[in-house]
Amino acid sequence: MQEIGKKNPSANLAGIGLNVAIANWNLSSEALTQKTIELGQGVLNDTGALCVSTGKFTGRSPKDKFTVKDAITEHSVDWGDVNIPFAPEAFDKLYDRVCKHLEGKEVWVRDAYACADPKYRLNIRVINETPWANLFCNDLFLRPTDAEIDTQTPDWHIIQAPSFEADPAIDGTRQGNFTIVNFTRRVILIGGSAYTGEMKKGIFGVLNFVLPHDHKVLSMHCSANEGKDGDVALFFGLSGTGKTTLSADANRALIGDDEHGWSDDSVFNFEGGCYAKCIDLSAEKEPEIFAAVKPGALLENITFLPGTSTVNYADGSITENTRAAYPIFHIANAKEPSYGGEPKNIFFLTCDAFGILPPISKLTKEQAMYHFISGYTAKVAGTEVGVTEPQTTFSACFGRVFLPLHPAKYAELLGQKLEAHPNINVWLVNTGWSGGAYGVGNRMKLSLTRAMITAAMKGELDNVEYVPHDVFGVLKPQSCPGVPNELLNPRETWADKEAYDKKALELGALFNKNFEKYADQASDAIKSAAPKGLVNA
Repeated sequence: MQEIGKKNPSANLAGIGLNVAIANWNLSSEALTQKTIELGQGVLNDTGALCVSTGKFTGRSPKDKFTVKDAITEHSVDWGDVNIPFAPEAFDKLYDRVCKHLEGKEVWVRDAYACADPKYRLNIRVINETPWANLFCNDLFLRPTDAEIDTQTPDWHIIQAPSFEADPAIDGTRQGNFTIVNFTRRVILIGGSAYTGEMKKGIFGVLNFVLPHDHKVLSMHCSANEGKDGDVALFFGLSGTGKTTLSADANRALIGDDEHGWSDDSVFNFEGGCYAKCIDLSAEKEPEIFAAVKPGALLENITFLPGTSTVNYADGSITENTRAAYPIFHIANAKEPSYGGEPKNIFFLTCDAFGILPPISKLTKEQAMYHFISGYTAKVAGTEVGVTEPQTTFSACFGRVFLPLHPAKYAELLGQKLEAHPNINVWLVNTGWSGGAYGVGNRMKLSLTRAMITAAMKGELDNVEYVPHDVFGVLKPQSCPGVPNELLNPRETWADKEAYDKKALELGALFNKNFEKYADQASDAIKSAAPKGLVNA
């Protein structure tokens, strides 16, 4: 085996069953970019970012993600449609087949880690078939120093082999692609898909098990930033609701883009980079993200303006889920190390396709628990295979598909945090539709959402009048700097007020129906925050 690059002298791939021809260890982003171009797997755009295609899969495939059911997970994991069990012996056989497939090939190896708080650091070693996937890992995971690489040993391995197609009849998978997490062997095995997000979310799933289960740390699908006075804000939401966009604020330091832990004394980033949706990206709307797309960044599944190397960010012909991956230091005001203190404001971002929820509302502790467990939003086109337009969904804790444990476990931890810190403000923010449902109304303007969130963080909503929503009971501010008053009351934006009332009741009924599966583990106080019939209609 020929080995190139810097590594721990005792590190080797043979110990995990890999017998490859060439192993490239911890190459620089420049070297990985150049190798990708040489292999004909990517090109540069006019800002120097590497542009690639992920092939057939341009989003995650949740139905093809499995967890090995073993002594560690059997009685801890919440098994079902989200956490699909996989037999240990079937994993072992498939693992050996993937290793055989990689035999004699060239691979790219990277030592990285997750969790910026040293108390919870998880060392990762990634083995990729392509240099650009290895670049993605360099961008997204935390990067050890050269001195740390000399001695680092992995807690977990990721083996990504997109060119390996499973045979369901032999391997026990659903189809040719798969992502399988094995907590006993501490391996994430990926095949049949080159979509890089599977690696990122695979580690997220691992931490969503380890941190709450072993350390009582709340793992969160959220972004985080920090003001000049050290005030931390959290932004919860699924892909497309605005986590990355709204947390990238020129006036605040970015702690992280997507995944965080909340311990007794810190909020810390799991990652070392950002994976931003870039459909319709522009310097005017999202200047920080636009400027981050430069040498070292990776653009996935984009197209160019005819005859140029200028990205056509408006083109979703390949997928609406076009992505930009870049290290966090590409954001000018990123905070390193990427952790801060207790949060002062928490924002639940929801893309309300019904156009019912207020653009911003304040939640009681009980309402915060209820909406956290509910996790209402709409899936945005392209984030998952088969999703071509917004679809109403409930995703517990704003990330159900990433949670190995029962959602109540995470909700309990959140409740304990809010109980211990009663001065934390929790807000529900609708980044979806106003003036009507999807197809009738209009998507909330980003500038107005930013104005409302800024006002909340500055304390400008502390002393304004609030009115409870007739169905949901959330508290609507009746004024907000820079925002028309009528917009703050969604019923007033509808031409047909009776139609709004009817749709509000329909949405409330959907909330109640969804919550039934959690009701037996919810307190009476949380249940009291459920939607009710119209009071003043």
